[in-house]
Amino acid sequence: MPRLVFLPGLACDARLWEAQLPIVPPALDPLVSDAHMRHASIETMAAAVLAETAGPLVLCGASMGGMVAMEAARQAPERIAGLALLGTNAAPETPETYELRASAIELFEQGDVRDVIEPNIVFAFHPAQAADRALTQRYLDIILDAGAAQLIRQNRALMQRPDAREHLGRLRCPVLVMCGDSDRLTPPAASREIAALLPQAELHWVPACGHMLTMEKPGTVNAFLGDWLRRLLPSNP
Repeated sequence: MPRLVFLPGLACDARLWEAQLPIVPPALDPLVSDAHMRHASIETMAAAVLAETAGPLVLCGASMGGMVAMEAARQAPERIAGLALLGTNAAPETPETYELRASAIELFEQGDVRDVIEPNIVFAFHPAQAADRALTQRYLDIILDAGAAQLIRQNRALMQRPDAREHLGRLRCPVLVMCGDSDRLTPPAASREIAALLPQAELHWVPACGHMLTMEKPGTVNAFLGDWLRRLLPSNP
């Protein structure tokens, strides 16, 4: 039986997945990895996930976590029983985003974490959810808890991430691709590109949803993810 490993996004932790954990079939024995908090590149994060959990794996990654999942599949395709890729991107960093991250890192190094993050929180959400102060505060708390050092290290990892498009077409495991239809941080075109590279992929849109789909629309995410996970169990055809 494969084990399900959840992979959080940039500066996030298990709280990103708290609405999903209850719907996972117990046989998949889910855990939330913190490899991204302990390693400095997408490649070494992926290697740690593989080294720290034996046997076949189902990897479910959001945003940067999806990039780690795709890299783990490149490193050990024979161990991957399934990939769920939520609001993520297989392409390398663009020059424009590279410069934006570099500028943010300079501010983080000066200790300006809240001043950088708080005004930009709304861009991670659909406008309807951005108006929910409790929801956006919960996300802000997660990022601030991670702190400047993690934001710097993880942004640098994203800036140097590999081009997953070079190997995705060779994967043969089941793949679930999911994206908020109004995601402004990882636009829907990125999910379409991933699904186009993987003939076996299922592509689902989460309506009226931005980048933080596990927090914004947990019911819709759980419906798609739960159905897909149940179909991975050996007892199901």
